[in-house]
Amino acid sequence: LCCQCGVAIPPNPANMCVGCLRAQVDITEGIPKQGTLHFCKQCERYLQPPGTWIQCALESRELLALCLKKIKASLSKVRLIDAGFIWTEPHSKRLKLKLTVQKEVINGAVLQQVFMVEYIIQSQMCEDCHRIEAKDFWKAVVQVRQKTLHKKTFYYLEQLILKHRLHQNTLRIKEIHDGLDFYYSSKQHAQKMVDFLQCTVPCRSKSSQRLISHDIHSNVYNYKSTFSVEIVPICKDNVVCLSPKLAQSLGNMSQICVCIRVTSTIHLIDPTTLQIAEIDGNTYWRHPFNSLFHPKQLEEFIIMDINRAQGKKKVAGAGAISNKHTLAEAWVQKTSELNTDHQYFCCTHLGHILNPGDLVLGFDLANCNLNDEFANKMNPHHIPDVILIKKSYDRSKRQRRRNWKLKELERDREGADTDDERQYQDFLEDLEEDEAIRKNINIYRSKALP
Repeated sequence: LCCQCGVAIPPNPANMCVGCLRAQVDITEGIPKQGTLHFCKQCERYLQPPGTWIQCALESRELLALCLKKIKASLSKVRLIDAGFIWTEPHSKRLKLKLTVQKEVINGAVLQQVFMVEYIIQSQMCEDCHRIEAKDFWKAVVQVRQKTLHKKTFYYLEQLILKHRLHQNTLRIKEIHDGLDFYYSSKQHAQKMVDFLQCTVPCRSKSSQRLISHDIHSNVYNYKSTFSVEIVPICKDNVVCLSPKLAQSLGNMSQICVCIRVTSTIHLIDPTTLQIAEIDGNTYWRHPFNSLFHPKQLEEFIIMDINRAQGKKKVAGAGAISNKHTLAEAWVQKTSELNTDHQYFCCTHLGHILNPGDLVLGFDLANCNLNDEFANKMNPHHIPDVILIKKSYDRSKRQRRRNWKLKELERDREGADTDDERQYQDFLEDLEEDEAIRKNINIYRSKALP
């Protein structure tokens, strides 16, 4: 019989029924039944003392662990058997926990008890959101610049940043005339971005820092860091003139070459011999060269006659030859001069896709004024009359047929104009034509099919 109330019970060390045992002993004594959690509304994170803010979903394991840490010291006297959430309205600012604990009581009897702990969620702005509200939120900025009129390299770079998710740590991305500014809350994130850029595109970087404040008592310095990254001013489809020394070091290439691609290096091809070469950022800054023409100076030619040339004999010391292109000799005429008999003879690397009657875009070197230090010193007989760049297609027809799209970075724009849209369409066309660039980029199916 129970020594308190006389009810018949199975024998136990305390000789008491469960009701009397609970009336005598409360094993949850000393465990707080109410608590407080701090929550930042802006970034939707919870405070984990002393100063860490963590992302937790409602009724998740992470949030349960955070709640239990609040009463961890009190739970050390009992044995925690089970813990779980009791459903509450998501907007109620309340979290309820159902805990099951065990403890050894009188004469070694083990008592198990279930009780509830309620947490009140209080709003508190975290330090990161505080800085954003105070307009003093960035600690480091990466200024990416390229001094060109065409933004093809930037469009390619944007897709690589999206693919590798390097934009997740940015506080803000601002688009300006010559490039992009990436703002970060820590110098480490900015340095990671600079390292990525140096591995992805040919560039050079400089860094500087400015002292904002200094606490003489704790010897704490507060700096704002600036990283300046300059990308080489060469884009795809540019015609360049190399220095004689650089051309010789690349296997006696012709000084006038065409840039067929810009990845982590500049890919050049000699349209008269199909010789190819790659120039990295360090080599470029040691032997800099400029583009001879802007993309807006491309002229339209029509192929009057074309002959595939047999493979020329390689000169001693020559570099690698492209297998993806075919050397051809062509007679071309400007579409603006079709009423005349004026034709031009040229060698081209596009022999595999050109046929008589095709339209092709190119540069007219015979009737232009070249203002380049290396081109002006060249023998005029070594400068071709015309350099063909790419075959011309019906842009509107290809645009209507396109059933894919690309993602874009969220950024502050100064104002997009029609020229930017035309350049973006050029970049999409380049992706369709160049498999080497396309494989580095994530492409998505477009739902809005025409």
